[in-house]
This record gives sequence, structure tokens and C-alpha cells, in this order.
Amino acid sequence: MPTILLAGWLAGCMGPRPPVPDEASVTPPVAWRVDVGPTAAIERDWWQTYGDPELAALVAEALEYNDDIAIAAARVREADAQARAARADLFPTLDFTGSGNRARAINAFGQAVALNTGQLTLEASYEVDLFGRIRDAVGAARANALASKAARDTTILSVAAATARGYITLRALDAQLEVVRQTLLSRADALRLARDRARAGYTSQLEYEQARAEYESTAQAVPQAELAVARQENALGVLIGKPDAGAIARGRTLQSLQQPAVPEGLPSDLLRRRPDIAQAEYNLAATDASLSAARKAYLPRIPLSAAGGLVYVTGLANPIRIWSIGGSVLAPIFEGGRIVAGADAAAARRDEAAFAYRRVALTAFREVNDNLAAVQKLGEQEQRLQQQRDALAAALRHATNRYRAGYSPYLEQLDAQRQLFNAELSLISAHADRLNASVALYQAMGGGWRQ
Repeated sequence: MPTILLAGWLAGCMGPRPPVPDEASVTPPVAWRVDVGPTAAIERDWWQTYGDPELAALVAEALEYNDDIAIAAARVREADAQARAARADLFPTLDFTGSGNRARAINAFGQAVALNTGQLTLEASYEVDLFGRIRDAVGAARANALASKAARDTTILSVAAATARGYITLRALDAQLEVVRQTLLSRADALRLARDRARAGYTSQLEYEQARAEYESTAQAVPQAELAVARQENALGVLIGKPDAGAIARGRTLQSLQQPAVPEGLPSDLLRRRPDIAQAEYNLAATDASLSAARKAYLPRIPLSAAGGLVYVTGLANPIRIWSIGGSVLAPIFEGGRIVAGADAAAARRDEAAFAYRRVALTAFREVNDNLAAVQKLGEQEQRLQQQRDALAAALRHATNRYRAGYSPYLEQLDAQRQLFNAELSLISAHADRLNASVALYQAMGGGWRQ
């Protein structure tokens, strides 16, 4: 009865459980800021929607050999082992001890005797989890293990998205390199024409030198573009865990990659579709369980112990059986504020995890809105750039014909060439940016992940 009264008094010393701050709550928006239009369900292997088997193969290779995924998987195994270790505290522990000794001594009659002794002991200990402190610690470890699995899934999604973006960027660099090479061929034709016209006296040496300078300017862009391609291949090699992979296999051209449909889903669904949000939620659950365990340090602990064994001594015909059994109640009375400080620290960590969950959720809403807008607006920009490119191509044809006929100076054709060159590069960049925005959108929507 005194123990029960003491436990009740200590429980009253804990005070009320601090609630999660209201400011940490998350209210999803009703709808996205952008009218998404037609949507489609997200498949787990969403990178297949781009219609390029080489892209799909590259992502599959990255998911198998990427080092970040291997590290995340090792952390999952570590967290699972820690959860099993915490769960072991719910069960008794058994220890076996065996000891022996041989000594030579003098007995009471002054005679030297040899004495052999031995002891075998089996010890058991168990803590009665009367108030659930150990179960709370087990729950915290289990939540941490689930958080590590969600972190692994976040890494998998990030690697898949990074690989897809890297491949799209590589195909964009390939397309830009092809534009540079084709432009160099047209510059070579213009240079030959300017040289022939200068030799015939139809134009001045100035136009020839201008054509030669423009040719060299385009020629130096070729190794620069080739360097960008090589660097992008090296970056993809690191992503797939094969830095010596060499040239990356290509499939479809940039322009023939399919533009996937916008993934379906409401803002309220997003809280269950992203692994990083699940990770933050599990972290919050773990800190909440740790807070419960820390608060229960106010309450008594009831350890039980038992031991039994045999003692062998020289001169005894039979071994002596020994045993013991007992228990105790450890109730904190004065800890110098250590328990209060531990509970306050656990409450602060729980609040920190709650605000971290809110931050991750709000960031997720922003990323989806950003990429929905990017897919839409970059599509509009690409259409305008295509129209500009077509107009500049027509202007170059007219300028070239006028220059060949002698109606306009070379600078008019040169200016048209430069504008078309820049427009073609900008069109490639805009198309790649739109495809990359769709990859980022799939990542922001959770990429088909299911909890």
C-alpha cells in the first residue's frame, strides 16, 4: 500500500502532458493554384511514361547500384536492429556463470592441503514494465525504424528523378551539339562564298574576314559543347554507380521524348503520397513516444532478480545447491532536477519534430504548385520560341538570297544567322526545362510511392 501511494504521488508530480503547439498544425489547401487540366494516375515506375527504353534502363541501373540508396538501405538495417534491441528489454535476461579455483593452503593442524572449488550459477533478471516506460521506448525505436525506411524511399525517389533529369539534360546537350555542328557547316559555306566573292572583287576583304571570324566563333563552340556532353555523361555514371561506364546509351531524341500527363491528386492526398512527409510523421511519433518514456522516469521501477546454482568443494561428497530470489522498488525522490530537465528536453524535441513535419508539408505544397506552374508556363514559352525560330529561319533564307544576289551586305545575313542560332539553342533549353519540370512534378507528387 505505501508503494502504491508513493507511485500515485510521483505520477502527480509529472503534471499535465504538454500538448503539440497549435502553430505546428497543417491545413492543406483546397486545390492547387494552377488549373491542372487532364490528369493521369501516377505509376510507381513513372519514368516509363517518357517512352524511352534507354531512360528506363538507366533509372533501373541507378536504383540497383547507386551509393546513396545503398547507404540508406544500411541505415534501415541499423534502425531495425536498434528496434529489436529496444524490444529485448521487454523480456527477461538469463546469464550463466561458471567459475573454478584450485588453491594450496595450510589447515588448522598446520598441514598443507589442496583445495578445489567450483561454482555454476544461472541468473535471471526482469523489470516489470508496470507503467509502460519500456513499451514507450520500444514504440519510439519502431517509429524510428519506419522513419528510416521512409528516408530510404525518399532517396530512391530522388535518385530516380535525378537520373531522369540527367538523361534529359544529356539529350538536350546532344541536340545543342548537333545545332552547333550544323551551324558550323553553314558558316563554312558562308565562308567559302565570302572568300570567292572577295577574290572575284564583288565584295571587300572586310566581309571575308567577318565570315572567317564568325566561322571560328562557331568552331570554338563545338569542343565547348562536347565538353558539356562528356561532363554530363560522367555525372550520370556516378549516379548509376559506374563512373567508368563511358558513353551513356541513347534512345529517343529530345524532341521525341513524350511529355507525360500531369499526375492526379488533391493537396490533401499529398500528405500520404510523399515519403519525406511520412518520414517527418514517423519522427514526430518517435519523439512523442520518447516524451512519454521520459515523463515516466518519475514513476517507480520494479526490477526482479533470481539466481540458482551449484557449488563444488573438495571434501564434500555432493555439491551444495544455492539460490536467491528478490525484487526491489526504485522510486526517485530527489534527482536535482535531472528528470524534469529530461522531460522538458523530450517535449522540446517533440515540438521540434512537429514543426519539422509542418515545414516538410508546406514545402511539398509549394513544390507541387511551382512545378505545375512550370510545366504550364514553360509549355507556353516553348510554343512562342518555336514560332520565333520558324520566323528567324525564314528571315535567314531571305537574307541569304538577298546577299547572294548582291542586294544586301553580309552583315544582314550574319545577323540573321546569329539570331537563328540563339533561338534554336533557346528552344532546346525550353523543351528540356519543360521535361525536367515534369520530372520534378512527379517527384513533388511522391512518384507513385505508397505508405
